[in-house]
Amino acid sequence: MSDDGLPVGETAARLGLTVRTLHHWDEIGLASPAARSRAGYRLYTDADVERLRRIVVYRELGLDLDAIRAILDEPGGHVADQLRVQRAQLAQRIAQLNDLDEDLARMIEAQERGILLSEDEQRDIFGPDWNTEWPAQAREAYGQSAQWQQYAERAASRSAGDWAAVTEAMTTFEIELGAAVGGGAMPGDAVADGLVERHRTLLSQFFPVTRQMQVCLGRMYVADPRFSAHYDAVRPGLAAWLSRAIDESARAAGIDPDTATWE
Repeated sequence: MSDDGLPVGETAARLGLTVRTLHHWDEIGLASPAARSRAGYRLYTDADVERLRRIVVYRELGLDLDAIRAILDEPGGHVADQLRVQRAQLAQRIAQLNDLDEDLARMIEAQERGILLSEDEQRDIFGPDWNTEWPAQAREAYGQSAQWQQYAERAASRSAGDWAAVTEAMTTFEIELGAAVGGGAMPGDAVADGLVERHRTLLSQFFPVTRQMQVCLGRMYVADPRFSAHYDAVRPGLAAWLSRAIDESARAAGIDPDTATWE
């Protein structure tokens, strides 16, 4: 340092700050250079630089400029109290970050596994016929799709109780579906259309299901032996009936089920 002090550029470089920052602190009266060179340029004295160093320390601790001003300008100020407040705020932020870290971990696991339940929990909730390999198979087939990502995002926040509620709602629907067919409901009538809409609402708990997507699912219920066996176990022929009912409901909504695609 010269006898007169340091110019703003060199002061900024020594402290790891920008010239713009020093100019701002000067403008608000937080830290201003006290000396001038013979050419009239403002210079930072030793005392000025020491004040700047203290400001940097407190900024790194997270204090705002008003709090720093109070610490530096109030003789006998309650520095410890200010730091305790900052520490309490930091503890709160750490807790929030820990929660966020846990949420991110669950989201990653859900994207990779689909269902965040142990194999025993899956069997208890979904029944003894549940194959614990199905989620992995689904991810292998659909893991790059938007629907898998939406499914995983919802699965990440679901507990075993949440999954049990979803499963119970679907089971209740399937029983009522079979009873309606036994009672004479026909694809295209008001009862069938209401059941089709309930079906779409229930499926949308996993990812948003459009009418066209529902038509595609109805085809799969008939074509895939696993799905047709599941529905036909509720009532013989139920898979085909549901597929026809979905088609008729889509047709009434102006959608040609013969040309429906997954969109």
